[in-house]
Amino acid sequence: MTEVSQLKVGVLGGTGPQGRGLALRWARAGISVVLGSRSAERAEAAAAELRDLAGVDAITGLDNAACAAAADVVLVAVPWDGHRDLLESLRLELAQKIVIDCVNPLGFDKQGPFALPVEEGSAAQQAALVLAESRVTAAFHHVSAVLLADLGVSEVDIDVLVLGDDREATDTVRALADAIPGMRGVYGGRLRNAHQVEAFTANLIAINKRYKAHAGIRVTDL
Repeated sequence: MTEVSQLKVGVLGGTGPQGRGLALRWARAGISVVLGSRSAERAEAAAAELRDLAGVDAITGLDNAACAAAADVVLVAVPWDGHRDLLESLRLELAQKIVIDCVNPLGFDKQGPFALPVEEGSAAQQAALVLAESRVTAAFHHVSAVLLADLGVSEVDIDVLVLGDDREATDTVRALADAIPGMRGVYGGRLRNAHQVEAFTANLIAINKRYKAHAGIRVTDL
């Protein structure tokens, strides 16, 4: 498996629950993390909180452009409605880098969550079209932010489906999943298959609401 301990991981949307949770777990695993936000001050404030929680110093906060420029691998964990605009603004900073898209295009109404149609097929495919010079992957869609933030949960019991068209990139992302105790990165196919992975998040939200749980997925017979 790819060695990731020397990588610096940037988290765009690092002040939101999913980004903060993954940043916290990676920092606890010894990986350097940079949180990105529209405001550098807000990003650094969040980083200071995570440094205290994680008991490590290797978490910093910068504005989104500086975060993308400083990192080796960049996780995109931003709201769907700002997804395209943010990536278009960071084309230069993200060129040649591995980009992990974990955005779920979902809507909510009285019947609950549902998958939104995406012109490009999925959020990850939109990212790949916008970031033509980046190595776009899709992963971490189904991980509970609540479990990530709770360090009383020593192992996050979940498989992370990793999709992409670049074998080296998907191996690196799988290794980042494996770095978090309890997690396992599993190759889930080409990027064109990202839609159903993103959409399945709506099913998991419904499951978790009905059963008052933080369910994820496990792939059997591997």
